[in-house]
Amino acid sequence: MSTLTIQLPESLKKAIEALTAKEGYSVSQFLASAAGEKLAVVLTMDYLRREAAKGRHDDFEKYLDAVPDAPPLPGDEL
Repeated sequence: MSTLTIQLPESLKKAIEALTAKEGYSVSQFLASAAGEKLAVVLTMDYLRREAAKGRHDDFEKYLDAVPDAPPLPGDEL
């Protein structure tokens, strides 16, 4: 483990402290979890952008054309 010093607005710090006290875990655990979740989102978006850049519109149209033209299932209507 390593230590990182960050600056937070006082209101955010107090809200985090109140939440962690209520939920029974430490501020460090909360911040580590929040950072991990954010990192996962950013890495996933990067991956999806790279994969999308590899795609070809012609292939998309080919697969889309293979979908039958049928009314939506009950509950899927707009």
